[in-house]
Amino acid sequence: MKEQYGDVVVTYPGNFVAQCEIKRPPNNFFDHQLICDLADCFEDLDNNPDCRAIVLCSEGKHFCAGANFGSDSNRASTQPKSGDEPNPLYTEAVRLFRCKTPIVAAVQGAAVGGGFGLAVMADFRVVCPSTRMTANFVKLGFTPGFGLTHTLARLIGVQKANLLFMTGRRINGETASQWGLADVFTDDDNVRNAAIELASEMAVNAPLALVSLREQMRPGLADAVKATTDIEGREQYWLQRTADHKEGVKSVSERRNGNFTGS
Repeated sequence: MKEQYGDVVVTYPGNFVAQCEIKRPPNNFFDHQLICDLADCFEDLDNNPDCRAIVLCSEGKHFCAGANFGSDSNRASTQPKSGDEPNPLYTEAVRLFRCKTPIVAAVQGAAVGGGFGLAVMADFRVVCPSTRMTANFVKLGFTPGFGLTHTLARLIGVQKANLLFMTGRRINGETASQWGLADVFTDDDNVRNAAIELASEMAVNAPLALVSLREQMRPGLADAVKATTDIEGREQYWLQRTADHKEGVKSVSERRNGNFTGS
């Protein structure tokens, strides 16, 4: 059986596991529509008795290379109309955090910016030697979003989160495992199978107890992410209108350090 939500395709590999695959290869850039489709998908799976755990994966080289800043339509879809309005992208992101079913992310290649936030949204992450994770927002002249200023510190501690945020440093799958950011480290060609195996290990257990336990372990998380993304969105709104942001986008595309002026 196969279901489709825009560029998200759902299949059922067995053992009460649903596989949600993003099909925007090779980079799997996200926009408002993709996150909305994922949220619709997850909400439906919450009410599907055949699903007790979700594997979030992507087709192609990269898990999610973030937003495509080279696309005007993509940029427009991920920005509010004013600094006083919630970012519509983050409104959809909060819906992901409100879903009840455990999620395992299979992260191959790049998880960048908001794509990194999408990976961190999951309960567990399976990584490999090709995995590259970065919250490179400062290199682009603005600050993190997708709830990362709350969720990343919750996983790896404030100090390591600040290190990644303030340097824009990229870490590999091995480092992510050492830091507790990833739960399984495996071969590049085994990432998805390992994620399905972990999801199956959870899904054989009592479903009501599983949902209850998950809620107990993440009390108030969605509300905290909502409050966080409200702040992130306001800060991003004005920073994305600075000269430094324009220079950041240009410098990252040219693979060089930015010539920032604080304006």
